[in-house]
Amino acid sequence: MQIKINGKPEEIQAATVLDVLKVKNIEPRMVAVELNESMVDRESLDTTPIREGDHLEFLFYMGGGR
Repeated sequence: MQIKINGKPEEIQAATVLDVLKVKNIEPRMVAVELNESMVDRESLDTTPIREGDHLEFLFYMGGGR
């Protein structure tokens, strides 16, 4: 199916948000996920379906500072 990930169109075979994270080799604990402009609770990643034309944004946690 065709979806957008961080603004870029991608063809991906996945049923849930967690499936997309696995395909992209992204650790679920290290990212916040927005689906169609709504945040997805981490506990719901495996039950939130992905549909044709959906927009996913992955917001990565980064450490740093002094």
